[in-house]
Formats: sequence, structure tokens, C-alpha cells
Amino acid sequence: MAKILLVEDDQFLSSLLKNRLQKENYEVVLATDGEAAINYLRTADFDLILLDIILPKKTGFEVLEEINLDPRFQAKKPPIIIISNLGQVEDIKRGQELGVIEYLIKAKISIDDLINKVKEFLKNK
Repeated sequence: MAKILLVEDDQFLSSLLKNRLQKENYEVVLATDGEAAINYLRTADFDLILLDIILPKKTGFEVLEEINLDPRFQAKKPPIIIISNLGQVEDIKRGQELGVIEYLIKAKISIDDLINKVKEFLKNK
């Protein structure tokens, strides 16, 4: 069973995504801020990270930078998909420079499409 770290502080959206992903038989761990996300990554391996950018304590960009700078994460760095309302070209470019595999704008993607993208990505896991 693939294990997903969902980093999202919006309670409604995180609950919805977590339930839908669990229905697809994924194990989902929820972090509601950037600091918690880093702590989970230090203690467990994940097959995929779904990462919001606007987060309490550490932004998604700060989480990405920490993952990229910390040698402990290099050997087991999971693929990362950003799900954010920040859709400016410079935000997307920054995410790509920090190594994300996909940058999805919440307002432009349905929950079904997001779940399908996750399934498509993890089908080879």
C-alpha cells in the first residue's frame, strides 16, 4: 500500500482528500503545518507528498528547501506534488526549481482529477 504525506492546513480540504485517498487504498498521514511535515519525513518513508504552499510555521517552499538541503532526505526523497492556490508563474517556476514533479492549482483542478493524478503517478509503485 502506497503511503502519502498530505500537507494541508485547510480542514475541509484535508479531510476530503484524506478520505478520498483512503478509499483508493492509500495510507494517508496528515500534517497541518510545514514543521509537522518535516517531522513526519524524519520518522517515516513516503511514496508521495502532496504539499500546500501557504502553511503555518513553515511554508511549502521552506519545506521543499529543507528537504533539498538536508542530506538525510536525499537517499529517500519522495516525489512531491504541490497543490496550492498560488498560481503565479514565479511560484510555479520556484516549485519546479525545488524539484516538484507537478504543480497543481486548487481552483483549477477537481478532487476527482487530483485523485486520478495521484493514482496515475503511484500505479508504478
